[in-house]
Amino acid sequence: MNNENVRFLKPLLRGFPIVVLAMIIAVFAAKKYLNYVTPMYESTAKLKLADTQEGVPSANLFKDFDVFATPNKISTEIEVLKSTSLIEKTLEKLPFSTEIYRKGKVRSVELFGDSPIKVESILNDEKNYDKKFIINITSNQNFTIKASDSAKEVKGTFGVPTAIKGGKILITKNDSYLQSKPGAKIVDQYEVEFLSREKLLDKVNKNLDIVSVDKDVPVIRINYKSNVPEKASLLVNTLAETYIQDYIENKYRAANTTVDFLKNEIGQANNKLSGAENRIENYRNKENIINIPQETETDLRKISQLKIQKSNLKMNLDAIKNLNNYISEGKDNYLDLAPNFEAFNDLLSTEMVKNMKLLQAEKKELLLTYTPEHEKVKVIDSKIKDLTDYQTESIKNTQRNLQIKYNDIDRDIQIAEQAFIGLPEKEKLLNIMNREFNLYEKNYNFLNEKRIDAEIAKAAKISFHKIITRGELPKQPVSPMRSIIIIVAAIMSMIGSIALIYAVHFAKAKVNDVYTIEKNSTIPVAFTTPFIKSRENIMHHFLENVLEMELKEIIKDKNLICITSYDKSKQHRFHSKNIIKALQAQSRKVLVIDVAGNLKNIENIDYIDFSEEKNLRLTSTDIENLIREKMTGNDLCIINNQSIKQGKLPLLFLKMADENLFVLDSRKTAEKTIMNVELLKDEYKLTNLWFVLNKEGYNPSLMTSIKSFINRKRS
Repeated sequence: MNNENVRFLKPLLRGFPIVVLAMIIAVFAAKKYLNYVTPMYESTAKLKLADTQEGVPSANLFKDFDVFATPNKISTEIEVLKSTSLIEKTLEKLPFSTEIYRKGKVRSVELFGDSPIKVESILNDEKNYDKKFIINITSNQNFTIKASDSAKEVKGTFGVPTAIKGGKILITKNDSYLQSKPGAKIVDQYEVEFLSREKLLDKVNKNLDIVSVDKDVPVIRINYKSNVPEKASLLVNTLAETYIQDYIENKYRAANTTVDFLKNEIGQANNKLSGAENRIENYRNKENIINIPQETETDLRKISQLKIQKSNLKMNLDAIKNLNNYISEGKDNYLDLAPNFEAFNDLLSTEMVKNMKLLQAEKKELLLTYTPEHEKVKVIDSKIKDLTDYQTESIKNTQRNLQIKYNDIDRDIQIAEQAFIGLPEKEKLLNIMNREFNLYEKNYNFLNEKRIDAEIAKAAKISFHKIITRGELPKQPVSPMRSIIIIVAAIMSMIGSIALIYAVHFAKAKVNDVYTIEKNSTIPVAFTTPFIKSRENIMHHFLENVLEMELKEIIKDKNLICITSYDKSKQHRFHSKNIIKALQAQSRKVLVIDVAGNLKNIENIDYIDFSEEKNLRLTSTDIENLIREKMTGNDLCIINNQSIKQGKLPLLFLKMADENLFVLDSRKTAEKTIMNVELLKDEYKLTNLWFVLNKEGYNPSLMTSIKSFINRKRS
């Protein structure tokens, strides 16, 4: 991964001077641009809107003061501030309709309050608006005026109206400015423009920005940009003041109208309220109504108590009926019955039952001695019968009394319930009349409260809208932002130059390194040669390369080794020459076949120059026989081939050689050459083909490349 990063950064490191130069030029151009661009100044005023719920703290008199206005929604008030009518009212108070510029060679500068002259006009022709007039002050008394679209000059004098086509222009000296600055220059060339209503509004709206501080905070920020600092602060402050003044005027008119309206409505509401009171009084008298809820509650409580009594009597009555039926059915055997006297439990009845039980027990004892016909037994039977008859009649009388009471209570309940007949209708009608009365009463009270508030608002010409921050005179321009523009220019130039460097790098698409070869081809790399700066190190490097070839079995006894390049034969001459010298240093006898014809000056070698015309007439068999014949007495044969682009002869020697070394230059050989060699290998069935990379890892700086290019041109 690190090697990959280094490969990617090599073009950047080489082109770093271009990046630096581009950044310097961009910064210089940005500074030049900033010298001539017109700066813009911004001023900001903050306006707090009135709170409809609270007025001045601790002043309950003014609470709910602005109740007649719609609730102050921030977005609505922003639109009011942006409205044409309010901006026009603001501009009527400001001298923005006339712009005076001091004309320069490159740009003109607006003077505004720093102008040594004052210009006023009466224009009858609308064409004179939004047109620039060139004023040339020739002396302290005289000047000339010329319209920008006319070549005719009109002469004039300070303090005297000067007639122009479609109006008059009066130019006077700004004495207050000239006294404050005695050395101010008045003789100069000026430009004056009288702005029309439309252009002035458009110019203000374009540079005016009104936003809320936060959607839930009733504070509005008014921003205005201008090329004149005084204009920026004047407009935001005047606009805020005009907004408050306009608000007070509208509020006063609304309050005045509201007071008159409320007085009329209060009179009508009073009459309706009195009528509703009279209707309620007459209905109560007619229906004898004092207080329906209390009367109803009393009757309901009475009925409830009667129903409880009725329920108790009903239970007692049912019990005594059951007892009476039980005794009536078994009256012949009364003593054998076991009645339940729960509903008939007075002391007398209890005592009578005890006596009957005593008599019954006494009878049983007598029967043990006497017969049932005996006088004593009959007397006891007579007593028992008297008691049972009395008991039976007493139960019947008790039942009749309970039934009478039950019927009386039921009748009383029916009579009491008759009081509720027609009550819902009475209550409904009375509620309707009371509701109508309450409505009129509420309306009457509301109108009186609002009349008091309206009279307060009418009397108090104040507003709770408040300028919390006035627009200050800006000292520094907000645009252009010098530091940002310079930084952006430098960054953009840096990005652009880097993009250009990589675009050129990828467009050139050179071999660059071993990775590029391995990525695009299956042909192995025999060895690589770095960029050798010192001549003393050349032999050392090539001796190592020869040793590496021996290890890879490229160099063998009697081998034919062909050294070739693709574009030009001089690209592999350096390798051919130094490989031969390295082999000689190893005491090897080398046969050199020089097809390129650029190794003639090597000493102590068996040399055949195949660049000569006579050798080109030989057949391939003759050439091979000649080489084999010359190999007698030599250890190796080095063929210094031509480049592939020079013709078909190089292909012959590539085919003939035992080993082929194809030299690629990392700085000069195009990347597509690798693929071309691969295709060449497949087409001609070349075997034992090896790549040799020259100048591996060599990434000269741009300055070094320029210097080398100049030296080559000189030589």
